[in-house]
Amino acid sequence: MVSTDRPVRVLVADDDAFVRSALTTMLSANDGTSVVATAGDGAQVIAAVDRYHPDIVLMDIRMPGMDGLAATERLCVRAAAPRIIILTTFDADEYVMRALRAGAAGFLLKDCAPDELFRAIETVAGGDAMLSPAVTRRLLAQISDPARAERRSRAREALARLSDRERDVAYAVGRGRSNAEISAELFLSTATVKTHVSSVLSKLGVGNRVEVALIVHDSEPA
Repeated sequence: MVSTDRPVRVLVADDDAFVRSALTTMLSANDGTSVVATAGDGAQVIAAVDRYHPDIVLMDIRMPGMDGLAATERLCVRAAAPRIIILTTFDADEYVMRALRAGAAGFLLKDCAPDELFRAIETVAGGDAMLSPAVTRRLLAQISDPARAERRSRAREALARLSDRERDVAYAVGRGRSNAEISAELFLSTATVKTHVSSVLSKLGVGNRVEVALIVHDSEPA
């Protein structure tokens, strides 16, 4: 969790110089963020993290040499790893889930509105995960599996292992709600929500909120 008494230190990683410049300009104009470095490939990301120690890395997936997925995997095994938000155009959806399973804290579309980008950085820097409902729906829509009935059965069996309150939290996660939003929606403290989320992850045997959303999605009628 990042201290709230200073701007969030951000590293922008993208192989497109125009995208790096646009993101840097946008983030530099925001009082809550400070761009400490940029990188054009995964190797540069690793080196910049070692030198500048950012709080957040905005990580493109498709980059030359070491791509964003490999860089994410290398960073997330560190004890003091920065939090990583994946940037995607949804040309590489098959990589998004792998990056999240590697430990990324969220994902955004590159054409997201500035407010959504700022909110994602604030949310992830605060220790939460960022699941934009619109992006989550688009990701789920990309996933095809002919064994739909079998997946639905497995998902419902998994959700049945949860308590009623944990199931409420899981469904809220599936709708893309943040911990703060779940807290307000279910009239629970944020600390209690975090406890429930941790329990949901453990009981479902998954590593992040996107995988919870997938299970919730699979449990629903086609």
